[in-house]
Amino acid sequence: MSDHRNELLYDDPDLAQFYDAANRWDADFDYCASLAENAESVLDLGCGTGEFASALAGSAKIKRIVGVDPAAAMLDIARKRPGGDKVTWVQGDARSVRLGARFDLVVLTGHAFQVFLETGDQQAVLATIAAHLKQGGRFIFDSRNPASGIKENRTRHDAVRRFDHPRLGEVEAWNVSSYDPQTQILTYENGYRILRTGQDYSGSARIRYTSQEELADLIRSAGLVVERWLGDWQGNPYHSGAKEIIPLGRLA
Repeated sequence: MSDHRNELLYDDPDLAQFYDAANRWDADFDYCASLAENAESVLDLGCGTGEFASALAGSAKIKRIVGVDPAAAMLDIARKRPGGDKVTWVQGDARSVRLGARFDLVVLTGHAFQVFLETGDQQAVLATIAAHLKQGGRFIFDSRNPASGIKENRTRHDAVRRFDHPRLGEVEAWNVSSYDPQTQILTYENGYRILRTGQDYSGSARIRYTSQEELADLIRSAGLVVERWLGDWQGNPYHSGAKEIIPLGRLA
């Protein structure tokens, strides 16, 4: 199996500091929050900086929230969030973590499923989901649909944007990528420049694109059943040209 834990982009505190400002709360969190309304326990696999899990901590109904991520730098941010003291944070690998508990809802958002680069990795993550679901519980995760187009071979010139960081001021960000169709793996680099100081930070990572047909087979093999295939986080049905592949399901 591949080892995604060494991806500098996820583990470097200097890069982790940009994550929240560059990735705002989005429709995926809204949709998952609606699923959590009837849950008493939630497991957030690949929780990153803990924005979603900490937000759920304000719910009186949810008695247990656990966030799991392999990156210590991300979890350091998560623990300091408002509500972070009400979440159990676990540094662990979604392929192998076993918490000895089952949950009403297991989520894996932010395309975190794509950091698992081999079929064996993906099978292991799905086994983790199955091992932590209660009977009647539900799981959901997202993966970009390769059939809708892959943003490959981008240069720094192609993808420059700016955003405001609450502590660092205006930041210029870019993304450089290349795709190998044989392995289905996209290698990319995210870079950031603090305009006030001119200081640059960058780190690379890899993600895998998997078809809906492949995902369906893997999910069945893990003892899971998909109730609905979504094509976006607005809840629209999946179709071949959809931007996202989002299975929502339960134990078989």
